[in-house]
Amino acid sequence: MQATGQDSGQNPRRTAVLQAVRTADGPVGVVEIAERTDLHPNTVRFHLDALTSQGVVERTLDEPSGRGRPRTVYSARPGMDRAGRRQYRLLSEILLGRLAATEGESGAEDAGRAWGRHLIEQLPPFRTPGRPEATRRLAAMMDDLGFAPEYAGESPDRIRLRHCPFLELAEEYSSTLCPLHLGLMQGALTEIRAPITATDLEPFAEPDACVVHLRASRKEA
Repeated sequence: MQATGQDSGQNPRRTAVLQAVRTADGPVGVVEIAERTDLHPNTVRFHLDALTSQGVVERTLDEPSGRGRPRTVYSARPGMDRAGRRQYRLLSEILLGRLAATEGESGAEDAGRAWGRHLIEQLPPFRTPGRPEATRRLAAMMDDLGFAPEYAGESPDRIRLRHCPFLELAEEYSSTLCPLHLGLMQGALTEIRAPITATDLEPFAEPDACVVHLRASRKEA
């Protein structure tokens, strides 16, 4: 696959250094790379260190044929370059569009429930939480996912989500993404056998928050 100008952190000098390593006939030293790129050797070393840390370039010692110290040389690691751009938002749009077209809100909730069961912090076997603990575990999961949950009291009937890690997507795909988030919370609460469930998620219910509504799902022991 042909390398692009984006494959080394969008830094043109680093891209030039990486390209010089890739196009060399074999392992190549700093001086040779400096000559190929018209960069100062210290600049070349700086970018080679970064590329080595990223796992894109490999540093080895080239034993001399006669007297002298081993020379440090660099070669490109085989395999796909991991330092390039990512297009996860495009992938998310494709998947959300497909989910909306084929499954609708109910399908999105089902998908969320399945994932929620895996993401919640588990309880020891045969132990069920009270409402305060279930709320804390749910909030902790949502906080880990980047939703910045906020609630008052130990047994709230609502949780405010002050941040959406998918905000731009939610503005366009709220009819699919918000049910998915609701299902995520429902699946998590079901997994830990919580005495509460999430009944509704109001997107942008407040100027700075979405609101999750909670209610009892069974009587506490």
